[in-house]
Amino acid sequence: MVKSYRPYSPEQSYLLPPSPREWLPAGHLAYFILGLLGELDLGAIERAVQAKDPRGERPYSPQMMTSLLLYAYATGVYSSRRIARACVEDVAFRVLAAGEQPHFTTMNQFRAAHLEALSGLFVQVVKACQSEGLVRLGHVAIDGTKMKANASKHKAMSYERMQKDDVRLRAEIQEWFERAQAIDEEEDKAEGDGGTYDPQEEIRRREERLAKMARVREALKKEVAEARAARLREQAEELRKKAEDMTRTPSKRAEAATLAKKRDHQASLFDDDDDIDPPPPSADADLPRNVPPHRPDGTPKPEAQRNFTDPDSRIMLRDGAFIQAYNAQLAVDEEHQIIVAAAVSNQAPDAQYLEPMLRRMVQTCDAIPDRITADSGYFSAASVHFAEHIGTEPFISVGKHKNDGTQADELLLPQHRSAAKLEMRALLDTERGRQAYARRKATVEPVFGQIRAARRFAQFSFRGLVKNRCEWLLVCATHNVLKLWRALRDRPPALPAAA
Repeated sequence: MVKSYRPYSPEQSYLLPPSPREWLPAGHLAYFILGLLGELDLGAIERAVQAKDPRGERPYSPQMMTSLLLYAYATGVYSSRRIARACVEDVAFRVLAAGEQPHFTTMNQFRAAHLEALSGLFVQVVKACQSEGLVRLGHVAIDGTKMKANASKHKAMSYERMQKDDVRLRAEIQEWFERAQAIDEEEDKAEGDGGTYDPQEEIRRREERLAKMARVREALKKEVAEARAARLREQAEELRKKAEDMTRTPSKRAEAATLAKKRDHQASLFDDDDDIDPPPPSADADLPRNVPPHRPDGTPKPEAQRNFTDPDSRIMLRDGAFIQAYNAQLAVDEEHQIIVAAAVSNQAPDAQYLEPMLRRMVQTCDAIPDRITADSGYFSAASVHFAEHIGTEPFISVGKHKNDGTQADELLLPQHRSAAKLEMRALLDTERGRQAYARRKATVEPVFGQIRAARRFAQFSFRGLVKNRCEWLLVCATHNVLKLWRALRDRPPALPAAA
């Protein structure tokens, strides 16, 4: 007996109009995102679109474009070309696009134009997770990772190297002019007028390189000068507070007032134009920012570096290798691994990130966690004091840990001793301290694995600190969307109320 097959007719037309709700299984992520969009506020994107000239081709729906980006980032698709291709080949993308097929340049332009508004969805998604009971703030772990920038470390150059290359290129340009003159004279003697040799391409290439280095060098000098001026103004403010402190002697207060005026004058020397007001502080002004090494007079030191492709990025160490990167920070709630705060900056050490991350967490969740954990890179007496001041209990490592979870004996050395470190070490040596700190790895580090390995987000797509901060918030928002979707999908249905 011949075995029969299931019916297969690839040319068969639909007998009834198909419904997109039947293309994917019930509870699919694409359907969840469509439902979630009804709860999110896309007003910032809508206003930006409506502010444009109404003439011309009608734009795609902001809801459609946002749903495509949310689903793409949630499933590890970050290229605008791959998103556009998926709108043709992938069923889930076709459901979200409702049959539309936006060009990849349209996807890229929408993401770039509304990146800040898209990053604002992070807070809204956290609020949605809170309303569903996924955020408890019993324990929050803070950690960072060095995320590769969209630039090569080989495009970074030190200030000293720039100066040397400047001299070398000028000499080569002069040499090419002299060589061209000599060849012209030889060709004129041999062939008369009308020689064919033209060195202008070599000269042009070197002149362009020279001009580019000059722009980068000036930008580096301006950056360190602004940083030096900001530091002088901070010192002046601290001195003014001392001058107003009535507990100090009159001579000490007068000396502080004099020094404050001196610091203000020194800072004013770095200003290009006193009539131009400084830009208003950004929302991320409290984050630490790396400043290239510079001298007291505000000029770069020879080892100060700047990347030609992404000047805001820095060379950082990750897994034993140096990469051009940013420091991406996360604060993760233990209950469902919901990211409750996120930030990006170009300062490689983590020590100065704890306070701004706690501020973001409190601002986003309108609540204070019971306890926080962080590794030894975050420890400082000031960070511990701030955490205790806002009402959370910090468990921050003060050194390396052994395989059994106990702390190494580094603090036995005199150079590692301080009152704050000894007090924190004593807390972590208790049973309660060991149990609290042991949850750090199981809370925040899996989230980095889910983002970098499972969703393949290994490098920023944009260049510049502000744009990459926005993209990191979008990545974290889609992480939370996935957690929210899985939690609601696996939640048992509520029992009907008794009559």
